[in-house]
Amino acid sequence: MLGLVPAGVAEVVVLGAHCDDVAIGAGATLLTLARAVPGLRVRALVLSGGGTPREAEERAALAAFCPGADLRVTVLDFRDGRLPDQWNQAKDELEAFRATCEPDVVIAPSAHDHHQDHRGLARLVPTVFRDHLVLGYEILKAEADLAQPLVSVPVTDEVLTEKCRLLHEHYPSQRARTWFDDEAFRGLARLRGVQSGHRYAEAFHPVRLVLDVGAAR
Repeated sequence: MLGLVPAGVAEVVVLGAHCDDVAIGAGATLLTLARAVPGLRVRALVLSGGGTPREAEERAALAAFCPGADLRVTVLDFRDGRLPDQWNQAKDELEAFRATCEPDVVIAPSAHDHHQDHRGLARLVPTVFRDHLVLGYEILKAEADLAQPLVSVPVTDEVLTEKCRLLHEHYPSQRARTWFDDEAFRGLARLRGVQSGHRYAEAFHPVRLVLDVGAAR
């Protein structure tokens, strides 16, 4: 299977509706990127959880998932589960955040996600990050909303094990959830690995891709 290697990834934006979304959906990818790119700039925006114990969880978790990175984290205080009612404010906050960064890659929720907050943020992202590579991550949960992603990021067993460890270490508020366990995290990664010709992978839905084969140079 042909693999495409992005050139010059120096800054990554990660977006989440809730604390833990980014780490669950793209934690292994972040670990891999941060280790491969010394001084990687990571700019994170999370819409809910600000001013609660979950904000502290998120800040500590993202620091662990981005070792050695130049990391800046913003956690807002939107009401959980009410993003459609806060659409204008969310758009304003995302526009303000966009003015602070110039990413090579944007990692965000997927529009296939049935959770109204995830889906709402996913639909806002292309209206703000219009000329960027946007990859939508998937979150395994009770809803039957997993689609078939078209982009895979292979990850090693060591990185996947570290992802699982960090999720349990940094998100104690989520441990009681029935889907929050290593079997679920590793199972999805194994399935995406099989589909991409690797042992494990995280998978993403691309919003828009440009394949430069030299014709426009």
